[in-house]
Amino acid sequence: MIIAVDGPTASGKGTIAKALALYFGLPHLDTGLLYRAVGRQVQMNGGNADDPHHALAACDFADSLLEEDILRSEEVGGLASRVSVHPAVRRALYERQRAFATQAGGAVLDGRDIGTVIAPEAPVKLFVTASVQERARRRWLEMTGRGIDVVLAAIERDIAARDARDMNRADAPLVAAADALVIDTTHFGRDAAIEAAIEAVQHKLSAH
Repeated sequence: MIIAVDGPTASGKGTIAKALALYFGLPHLDTGLLYRAVGRQVQMNGGNADDPHHALAACDFADSLLEEDILRSEEVGGLASRVSVHPAVRRALYERQRAFATQAGGAVLDGRDIGTVIAPEAPVKLFVTASVQERARRRWLEMTGRGIDVVLAAIERDIAARDARDMNRADAPLVAAADALVIDTTHFGRDAAIEAAIEAVQHKLSAH
């Protein structure tokens, strides 16, 4: 069983995907980390994330980079959004994601194009979203909770810019698959969002 969880940044898709993996006993892959690793590698190489050649060269990152906390930073998240617009980067990372999705027993993957590109055959597809204002508030609380001094309005602008890049890129844009179940977490707390997702998956499986 493949469970595809897509959605924009800070929508709660990662939290939901991890909870689904735990609940259904499946391995989980946060595919956004792969793009963050590419963005970070470009930065480490002294390159330009908007240059397709620099971005493609950074796809040859060491697996150990995926364990670094800096990948979760806002700066690297922005770099990930920028490198992800390059078709060559998406092709380079496709096989790694595809292999994880099709492993024996199934898997849960979260990202922005899992249900549309990586695993369009997934029997369960969720699209997790929330308003820009709520997603910015969540990210602001997370960052200030870690002692990082940030301005809420700046985070909101950054998230809106990422959304625009992700939704308008020519290759694998962020969009809900036609058969995806949309979960809007704007007014949900963490537990309520997870509960709604589990119920949605169970409903989809029972329909099959």
